[in-house]
Amino acid sequence: MIEDDKATSAQEEEFKRLLDEDTFKISQIGEIVKGTVVSASKAEVRLDIDGIACGVVRGQELYFEAEEYANLKPGDEVEATVIEEENENGELELSFKYAGQQKAWNILTDAFENKKIIKVKINDANKGGLIISYGQISGFLPVSQLSPENYPRVNGGDKSKILDKLKSFVGSEIEGRVMALDEKEEKLVISEKDAWQERQKDTISKYKIGSIVDGAITALTDFGVFVSFNQNLEGLIHISELAWQRIDSPADLFKVGDIVKAEIISIDGSKIFLSAKKLLKDPWHGVEEKYKIGQQVAGTVLKVNPFGLFVELDSDIHGLAHISQLGLTQNQKIDELFKAGDKKEFLVVSLEPRDHRLGLSTVKAKNIESKSLTEQGDQVILESSEKTTVKIDKKEPKIKKVVKEKVVKEEKDKKEKVVKEKKEKIVK
Repeated sequence: MIEDDKATSAQEEEFKRLLDEDTFKISQIGEIVKGTVVSASKAEVRLDIDGIACGVVRGQELYFEAEEYANLKPGDEVEATVIEEENENGELELSFKYAGQQKAWNILTDAFENKKIIKVKINDANKGGLIISYGQISGFLPVSQLSPENYPRVNGGDKSKILDKLKSFVGSEIEGRVMALDEKEEKLVISEKDAWQERQKDTISKYKIGSIVDGAITALTDFGVFVSFNQNLEGLIHISELAWQRIDSPADLFKVGDIVKAEIISIDGSKIFLSAKKLLKDPWHGVEEKYKIGQQVAGTVLKVNPFGLFVELDSDIHGLAHISQLGLTQNQKIDELFKAGDKKEFLVVSLEPRDHRLGLSTVKAKNIESKSLTEQGDQVILESSEKTTVKIDKKEPKIKKVVKEKVVKEEKDKKEKVVKEKKEKIVK
């Protein structure tokens, strides 16, 4: 009996010591506890909590999406969140989901603050971008924040085709940087472009404005072509930098896979802008020897716009016949009188080689003889076959007036002669 009393007393002392050292404490709802896996199945996972409590994780709280909880086996140590202090079996009801989410937010916060690259899963897509998730935390990756290789380049900007391209990413994983994060608002925005730019920073730094690159065309758009070079880099040649002449569509000159040589003209972060025409001879150099103000030329209408006609004079030189230079009456419409492909006679009324501009006019063009061109100060004077004088202001290339000076002079001479004859009769 004495020994039993001593044993009981020792147990009470040990229990008291544990209480005093705060070693044994009751877990609270919301608290994260660490336990050792006793058994694990797809239905439930049982944990031993420090040898003093048993906990169970079951149903939707299992959270298999996270790698940490996906393949648990007896003996593994894992953390869980208390969601019920005692269930029907007297056990702690636990959740991997809450613990996993809190861990995920902690990781995201660290990635956001320290600009770390993380991997996210793509679950869905809409016209604005990709619906992503990190663990069970949902987020968004805007189209504008996709890397150059994943950005949907659809000729014509067809929104349905863009959406199809975005949906092709669903189910895959993508690396990105956290752009915006708010746990209270459950807001997460990711940028793949920022992560791509970080990886390519050292490679891009090797290039500078003026560097020449060779690459393959990876995509054609209405506004230009994308060129891949140095394996991982990509640049844009805007439509205005493809050739010296005016181009309606890049597809008229190039196709995907074509190899092109271009010069780097701008670098803005991960954006590299190229020019193909800078490596070509400028056909406008010496154009004054071929075309002159007042010259009558044959041209083919390339395009009819509300403001005028784009005209091809030769394969390299294109001009503009402004609507004010077409001699239209108030009731005439430009698209009714002119069509693409029409061959017409034009008069050169302005020439600015440095700016690659050549102005044309159809007014009196048929009646002008280029051999009779003379210059007087700021004007170019042309004599027509109909004895008509055409004056073109060189500073403001516009036909100022058309006056039948010779006819007027003849009429004036006749009147003066009649007056003179009358005076002579009166004198006699």
